Amino acid sequence: MIAYIEPYFLDNDAEAASVTGQSFDGVSESLDIQGEILCGGAAADIAGKDFGGMNCVKPLAVVRPVGPEDIAGAVRAALRSDKLTVAARGNGHSINGQAMAEGGLVVDMRSTAENHFEVGFLPGGAFVDVSGGELWENVLKRCVSEYGLAPRSWTDYLGLTVGGTLSNAGVGGQAFRYGPQTSNVTELDVVTGNGDVVTCSEMENSELFFSVLGGLGQFGIITRARVLLQPAPDMVRWIRIVYTEFDEFTRDAEWLVSQKDESSFDYVEGFVFVNGDDPVNGWPIVPLHPDHDFDPTQLPQSSGSVLYCLELALHYRDSDSNSTVDKRVERLIGRLRFVEGLRFEVELPYVDFLLRVKRAEEIAKVNGTWETPHPWLNLFVSKRDIGEFDRTVFKELAKNGVGGPMLVYPLLRSRWNDRTSVVLPEGEIFYIVALLRFVPTCAKPSSVEKMVAQNQEIVQWCVRKGIDFKLYFPHYKSREEWIRHFGNRWSRFVDRKTMYDSMAILSPGQKIFNRAP
Repeated sequence: MIAYIEPYFLDNDAEAASVTGQSFDGVSESLDIQGEILCGGAAADIAGKDFGGMNCVKPLAVVRPVGPEDIAGAVRAALRSDKLTVAARGNGHSINGQAMAEGGLVVDMRSTAENHFEVGFLPGGAFVDVSGGELWENVLKRCVSEYGLAPRSWTDYLGLTVGGTLSNAGVGGQAFRYGPQTSNVTELDVVTGNGDVVTCSEMENSELFFSVLGGLGQFGIITRARVLLQPAPDMVRWIRIVYTEFDEFTRDAEWLVSQKDESSFDYVEGFVFVNGDDPVNGWPIVPLHPDHDFDPTQLPQSSGSVLYCLELALHYRDSDSNSTVDKRVERLIGRLRFVEGLRFEVELPYVDFLLRVKRAEEIAKVNGTWETPHPWLNLFVSKRDIGEFDRTVFKELAKNGVGGPMLVYPLLRSRWNDRTSVVLPEGEIFYIVALLRFVPTCAKPSSVEKMVAQNQEIVQWCVRKGIDFKLYFPHYKSREEWIRHFGNRWSRFVDRKTMYDSMAILSPGQKIFNRAP
């Protein structure tokens, strides 16, 4: 199979075949769909740019499908053409053009958002069938308000589609306990790159099921997902505590995520911030409430240029007494070695906690930074190398901040299924690192270029130093880089591509394979 698809790899020395000049009239004749087709400027407005804001391409057309058959119709039309590709686009939150298709067809999955919503119960527990084009925030609101239930694993930002996060992994502060979102689905409906509409699960068409989960859109487009549910709590105790030493921060974080399910917090994340009063990168970002003040006099004089914050949350019910919640919190907090006097906490409803980034989005839209470029860098780094990463990246390259959050917190490999297409560093404990840069509206284009260059410098340093890492939301431009990324799973990835998208129609923006002639 590898030999069969070998000519379609992208490479530094051979760019992808041009799709310029493809006739929309010729394609539209073969697009027999019930939904809407947009072309020209309307298509570019919808799918010519993504959240990253650093790529601008012109699709041939945008398809707004009614259901899976329309999506399959778009794929089959591409298969009958010479050069057409197909990309599924959810809420357009990709960073490096991964959901784009230059000169190709973009399937706007948002038009299918309301196709599925059905809660069911099996001996193993509750689940909800939802559309791949539905936003997680809408899944949350309906499940909680109508059934008192909620999915188990979340991303920090919920304005993302179900199919979009499942095509990557879906990581957040609950993943140490329940695994990523890919570990919390039991069944999918998928349109493959061969134009087939298939239902798959761990027991039925299992190879396709695990291929699509974390598969970067390379094998199929998710149209329905069966997501595991659990009883939703009512309230959350949200806590932030500050550290001056990275080894103490990581020791406590690793201890918390390694406890048995009922013996830890329900959410564990962490971030790095600048030891100074910078309102974007420093002390002011730590307090959880406007009435809270960060008192730098609590810091020891030996504190360095950056500090660390462990972010925790404990779920509880309205029927739980305050003393019971306090005891649970203090039992855990008492084991941790944070800076006394730099502890912040608030209580808020569960749904409000999960939608906490929504407020930041609203502010960013008002001040214009939601529309500026976002040269983000997301990595998984092994426990073995996270200390060296801290010394070089956090304390040197990014010691003045990145204009946005610098997340770092541990995850457990045993909560991930090795059969999915996601690749991880070695070892049971590894860290997610996210440098989430926001560009001020007044910034010059050269400043964005410098941010991108620093991201590249970090990745190149990791490679040069032999750091055990993987890019999350990976973006590479050469075959060699993709082979390095997948390692000994590269051949499996290629075999799956041959099996489910033999003409390399799907997800061209990932720049892994060339469209087959």
